[in-house]
Amino acid sequence: MGAPWRDTPSWSITAEISEATGEDIADLLLHATTEQLRRTDLAQVSVFSVAMIAHAEAVRRGAFDGPVVACAGHSLGEYAALTAAGAYTLSAAAALVAARGRAMREASGAREGTMGVLVAAPVDSVEQLVGGVREEGADVWVANVNAPGQTVVSGSPEGVGRVAERASSIGAKFIRLQVGGAFHSPYMAPAAEALAAALKDTASAPRHLPVVANVDARPYDGDGGGWTELGTRQLTSPVLWEESVRTLTGPLGCGRLVELGPGRTLAGLIRRIDPGVEVVSVDGPAALD
Repeated sequence: MGAPWRDTPSWSITAEISEATGEDIADLLLHATTEQLRRTDLAQVSVFSVAMIAHAEAVRRGAFDGPVVACAGHSLGEYAALTAAGAYTLSAAAALVAARGRAMREASGAREGTMGVLVAAPVDSVEQLVGGVREEGADVWVANVNAPGQTVVSGSPEGVGRVAERASSIGAKFIRLQVGGAFHSPYMAPAAEALAAALKDTASAPRHLPVVANVDARPYDGDGGGWTELGTRQLTSPVLWEESVRTLTGPLGCGRLVELGPGRTLAGLIRRIDPGVEVVSVDGPAALD
């Protein structure tokens, strides 16, 4: 995923991220195998790094041809958003991402979990189905509300399996995700405890551009702090991405949303949430031309 950016001046920040994380970021971005990226800690630092290279290169080229109003990121992407917004330095955010990834990997190793996507069903129907399965004694929760008709569930293999079996009863298609654990669920409580300690020890700017938080879809600009608590809650709470996008395009008045990082997944979700907003995906240097 790093290959498109290798020959840009902003590639040099891989050295800073490597120093902060203890990983060879340049090697990961150019040569990592699928097996390596099944490790959530390596996958997270890799995706974060590409997002930050894209942001650095966009800034260097003056690609943001208007005022930046606010930032937001999906799950791990929240740390890239916080860095872009000026809440954390690049090194501090990279160290947090590494700590987060290690904590999530350890929590996943201690308790087996999985995730899946329900497509085409409204979120209230998914919540009713998940609630019913949980009442039967199987662990499963809503993990991401991504867009109309796309909701992710997380929990034990048994709980997620029961949801998969009954997906058609609410008119949904079920797609199992290739992930290493039950993220954004109570299974991540040990990881949240470890991350809380890292967040408390990391200085953040007293004021910064607003960042719309995953846990409640509200903007925070550093006044009064809050990211230690918000970041800790994020690991065990649903990612409210659909509502977050509506906050960006509604109260915050964002007319263009720029996706930074590998792939174009968020752009696709945003078009389903708000078809009228302009969306640009910066997944390689050519997008900046």
